Amino acid sequence: MSANVDLANRPDYDQEIQDIADYVINYKVESQAALDTARNCLMDSLGCGFLALRFPECTKHLGPLVKGTIVPNGARVPGTQFVLDPVKAAWDIGCIIRWLDFNDTWLAAEWGHPSDNLGGILAVADYISAQNIAVGRLPLTMQDVLEAMVKAHEIQGVMALDNSFNRVGLCHVLLVRLATTAVVTLMMGGTRGQIMAAISQAWVDGSALRTYRHAPNAGSRKSWAAGDATSRGVRLADISLRGEMGIPGVLSAPQWGFYDVSFSQTNKDLALKPQAQRTFSFQREYGSYVMENILFKLSFPAEFHAQTACEAAVILHPQIKHRLDDIKRIEITTHESAIRIISKVGELANPADRDHCLQYMTAVPLLFGKLVAEHYEDAFHHAHPEIDVLRNKMVVIEDKRYSADYLDPEKRAIANAIQVFFNDGSCTDKVEIEYPIGHRRRRKEGIPVLEEKFKHSLSTRFPEPQCEHIYKLCTDAGELASTPVNRFMDLLVI
Repeated sequence: MSANVDLANRPDYDQEIQDIADYVINYKVESQAALDTARNCLMDSLGCGFLALRFPECTKHLGPLVKGTIVPNGARVPGTQFVLDPVKAAWDIGCIIRWLDFNDTWLAAEWGHPSDNLGGILAVADYISAQNIAVGRLPLTMQDVLEAMVKAHEIQGVMALDNSFNRVGLCHVLLVRLATTAVVTLMMGGTRGQIMAAISQAWVDGSALRTYRHAPNAGSRKSWAAGDATSRGVRLADISLRGEMGIPGVLSAPQWGFYDVSFSQTNKDLALKPQAQRTFSFQREYGSYVMENILFKLSFPAEFHAQTACEAAVILHPQIKHRLDDIKRIEITTHESAIRIISKVGELANPADRDHCLQYMTAVPLLFGKLVAEHYEDAFHHAHPEIDVLRNKMVVIEDKRYSADYLDPEKRAIANAIQVFFNDGSCTDKVEIEYPIGHRRRRKEGIPVLEEKFKHSLSTRFPEPQCEHIYKLCTDAGELASTPVNRFMDLLVI
């Protein structure tokens, strides 16, 4: 026999795939902290979607692919009148949740936004409920949705703890596709074999490049990429439930598997593992850790590495607002990930470029004492040339302690500090904030802000009585958990 042949013996599913399937099937969510946080996450994510519906660049993507399509017993898109097939509904829900870069965040070796998975989860839950009711069965409840959210957060977040996809140029939305696929395949009645087959298909899809998140190509794709990923998860679940075979060795197959093809960039500057050892590593087993520790964006629609810089800038605003012409230098002390991901100079071409620029997100609250989504728009930027004047005076410095605390699983700090120096030799205090208001260490302070954010978002979309009804239900944990999904979605139709 020639040595240059492939061995055709079909392997067992990669252990990483088996572990995820066993987790979604067998794990019982018993952590009240996780369920409470999931409820808050549901409010926050939907609220981000309602705010996004004010922006035509977002809403142009929504609705059926064929205008006028009617889907009996389909899935609703909150804040609209659309009733769509569950794949497109997942796309739309995921798109509006992510559009303003205002939903929750997970930061580790990889980062991302686990609430992106709500697009697939909510669309499938509404679709299943409608189908069940049509044949006389019970709908799902919002407890089912909350538990699915905990599991999707956990899959995406635990995978991200030690495994950096961004360092090999891949976009974190591949983890949204992975988590959504696993969870919704179970929701749709999948067996262990079907769940593993669906997960393997998610890995075969590979990954989008990160280039649309970085200069010079930063653009609006980053606002709909997660909707695309969560909807793909729903589609892969459907394919697998129809009996499509899986690809058991998708990760580990020599030469053709994900590890060798997509996770094997050789570059000594990236400090990656040797190719023979380049497989995923895990800090912990799957449970409810990620949801319990998720980070909320409560005050600023801004990339999360800059959240504490924005807080510091708001504090400094009163001290510098009357001395703008006297500013000589602005020092931003930050962590390595912020420098690598969002520090940029030069022209910023569009809103997506600006909300991923550390210097822009610092300059605006220094100048105006706040940062809202409209501050990224072209009209605002062009009307305020002083923003770029301040950007050009900024120096970005890494603090090694900040970088270490960012990766410490017991801290997960996202520290930034700002100090402004004037031409006469004077300076402001150095304002340092290590944990943003959306951090678990600041939950007591943060949840009232989250609830107010949700109230405001509701008011931009619904009449006052409807706002009050939705808010009251969402803030009553027991009542929400027992509410049928179809009844909950009824409340979100305009």
